[in-house]
Amino acid sequence: MVPPPRSGRHDGSAFIRACRSQSVPHVPVWFMRQAGRSLPEYRAERGAGSILDAIAQPELVAKLTRQPVTRYNTDAAIFFSDIVVPAAAIGFGVDVVPGVGPVVSRPFTSKDDLQRLRPLEPEIDTPYVIEAVRILAEELPVPLIGFAGGPFTVASYLVEGGPSRNFTRVKALMHGEPGLWHTLIDRLTDLALASLRSQLDAGADAVQVFDSWAGILTPRHYEELVLPATRRLFAELAVSHPGTPTILFGVGTGELLPLMATAGSGVVGVDWRVPLDDARRRVGPGIALQGNLDPALCLSTWPVAAAETREVLLRAGTTPGYIFNLGHGVLPETDPTILEEVVRLVHAEGLAGVETPT
Repeated sequence: MVPPPRSGRHDGSAFIRACRSQSVPHVPVWFMRQAGRSLPEYRAERGAGSILDAIAQPELVAKLTRQPVTRYNTDAAIFFSDIVVPAAAIGFGVDVVPGVGPVVSRPFTSKDDLQRLRPLEPEIDTPYVIEAVRILAEELPVPLIGFAGGPFTVASYLVEGGPSRNFTRVKALMHGEPGLWHTLIDRLTDLALASLRSQLDAGADAVQVFDSWAGILTPRHYEELVLPATRRLFAELAVSHPGTPTILFGVGTGELLPLMATAGSGVVGVDWRVPLDDARRRVGPGIALQGNLDPALCLSTWPVAAAETREVLLRAGTTPGYIFNLGHGVLPETDPTILEEVVRLVHAEGLAGVETPT
């Protein structure tokens, strides 16, 4: 039996309403990688060592997740975690190296490696994630966004062995062994589903799927080799957790936006390369947008950041269904006071779908 639609205590919030393309009291804003390296309070609490060690400490995760909400007055909190947590938790041999990113000790190379991708059992494998979400669900004054890596992006790390510029190994596998590729991406879809469901069951209010590197694919290859798994991910989430706001995001995905709009997510994230008015035309009606200030411009002066923020808001228009964000994650060198001012400006001047006083 299909469960009833979710109804949470944050349903009336600007963020949740914008995800559902409803009118809002103000334009909601949050930042990707907002609980991160630009905050001095984050660096003081986080300490040294692998981020995976920090993620395994629920109280610390809760504190790090709350920090940017307190500092910036954002309209949502993104859970402090990493997209490779499920793969690391089942013992695939993944670590996150500071300054490098996810690194795999034994990359995926053949069908023999499929046995290393067992199903995720969240209560056993990632109980620390569940506990941290439960803590935050009790304490946060704003909605909590859970997340997972898109199957393609996680696959790219597992196959390449780490970050890549050309993605030659993963492309070779996709095209040279399509049967194995589909089995791999289906396994990773199951991992993402188990992780997202555990976060929602523990109290997360919405979820974002970071298919960060999907933009390296042509539209035809994305449609044939990635989109079916992404559609299954959102379709099965809609069955197990109906009514949950969902966001799909990738970098360099301007040419993929029409296809991403068919994945089943209610919101599509847009990076800084495509103006939001153009993105709306590509995505079509009924889908909310999220984005898309260039994060590098937050390293400039406040007048520059303010002018660019206003340009983003202008391009967003007044159609309901808009969430302000950066076009990718906050850069480590960012002055937090610039982001504080961005939030103030968006709240004061954003007009997309704002309720009109009667």
